[in-house]
Amino acid sequence: MPPPDGCHPNSDEDDGNSATNPLNFLEQNYQELLQDCLTENTLYNDELFPPDNSSIGLFDDLPPDVDMSQVVWKRPSELVSDPNLIVDDMSRFDYAQGDVLGNCWFLAAIGALTFEKDIIKQVMPAEQSFTKDYAGIFHFRFWRFGKWIDVVIDDQLPTFDDELLFVCSKTSNEFWPALLEKAYAKVCGSYADLHAGYISEALMDFTGGTHMYYTLNTAPADLWKIMECAFKSKTLMGCGSNTATTPEEIELLHGIIAEHAYTVTGVFEVMSDENPVQLVRLLNPWGQEEWQGDWSDGSPLWDTVCEEVRKICHEVLNNGEFWMSMEDFTSIFENIDICCLCPDFLDGSAECHWTSKRHFGRWNDETTAGGDIIKTETFWTNPHFRVKIDELDEECASGQRPENILVSLMQNHEKRHRNSQDNFNIGFYVFEIPIEMRSQSGRFSFEFFIDREPVAQTEELVEFREVMKFFRLEPGEYLIVPCTENPGETASFILSVFSKNETHLEHIQETPE
Repeated sequence: MPPPDGCHPNSDEDDGNSATNPLNFLEQNYQELLQDCLTENTLYNDELFPPDNSSIGLFDDLPPDVDMSQVVWKRPSELVSDPNLIVDDMSRFDYAQGDVLGNCWFLAAIGALTFEKDIIKQVMPAEQSFTKDYAGIFHFRFWRFGKWIDVVIDDQLPTFDDELLFVCSKTSNEFWPALLEKAYAKVCGSYADLHAGYISEALMDFTGGTHMYYTLNTAPADLWKIMECAFKSKTLMGCGSNTATTPEEIELLHGIIAEHAYTVTGVFEVMSDENPVQLVRLLNPWGQEEWQGDWSDGSPLWDTVCEEVRKICHEVLNNGEFWMSMEDFTSIFENIDICCLCPDFLDGSAECHWTSKRHFGRWNDETTAGGDIIKTETFWTNPHFRVKIDELDEECASGQRPENILVSLMQNHEKRHRNSQDNFNIGFYVFEIPIEMRSQSGRFSFEFFIDREPVAQTEELVEFREVMKFFRLEPGEYLIVPCTENPGETASFILSVFSKNETHLEHIQETPE
């Protein structure tokens, strides 16, 4: 993955916030709280995320053998004699999903995170342990809606029959997965608020980047090449399997779980009897339940590749990780998310230096929340962002992908509990500003949008936290209009524009006379 400044970011709220200079979540300062505990020789108790049912939250459907009234919160030292944060380095095989919480999307993102040591250091600051300066307090860092935050927790974990209730490590005395999950649950409001989600949410909260989303049945012809470039650049990837056709269906085909998030852990082309075969390696966060079809652990197709490749790729282990062909992958899985700090990995050229512009905005009730473009009387009242795109440098333009712009729109309801309110259906439209109108200042009027077709737009308005579109714009001036589906829907948003052309982005606030 590119370094944090690889996309030359620019924000209208550039206040120095970063992964190394985060905001204190809920105004809790880790260093001050740690020092207080060490001075008083006490273990930390987090009053803002207490060890009770308010932090667990409400679950609609519990396994029959789990009685929440019997849940006991325990510190790791009460579960094992020698607790450790990390045992023998962090690995995607360290953990397994619990039976209570449907947060495979979050755990699949953790699997991707373990490949990137620099990002791990951002999310889980060093010098934390159960030995030196231990006081029952830990902290983790996440990127939430444009800001890095430092999240403090105590190490009391919910247990049932002396077993961790939620995520657990396969090594009994290793606790980084459970503590990371607890910190993220605190950010989201409760453990129950981690139930159901999209892997892209956690990938972005770990990196502060943006994500590229592809629906596999309509993906570009060069998707394999995109995935290959992403893997080589250490970009984080995850995917989701297709929806079940009946409520009773759990497995889709040959061991793949329906509506389930997986980590993409490898992309590789092999020669099978002198024929090239594109393979994708996936990890099930359950830690078991693997694909049983072609190129699975027990597939005879591995006998058709050379011994050297078998040694590198083929392991017969029930660890949740497996290979499958690209053809099977695109037919059984619904989507893939590629999370990057910058889309420059697609070009593979040092000549192309992408830049990013980020603006914080808001849809306000009836004043700047005009709804979708079909709401012709009010659409024009949505926020307006004017973007100017310069000519592309010749060295960068030659031999590269045609797309030169990625626009991302993220919504934020500023809600304390992640699942307390559904996301709005959101999207955006891009209009070219004619030469004769480029001298105009202020917002564009109702008349501008009459019979004017957008030159780019999101495929549809969807209730994702973030939507994005990767496309090409010729040099010129354009208007980006982010919107919700219905007028009057109030929420904050972040509009990000990534470009390999020099780009100027302006939030137009004045209304034309």
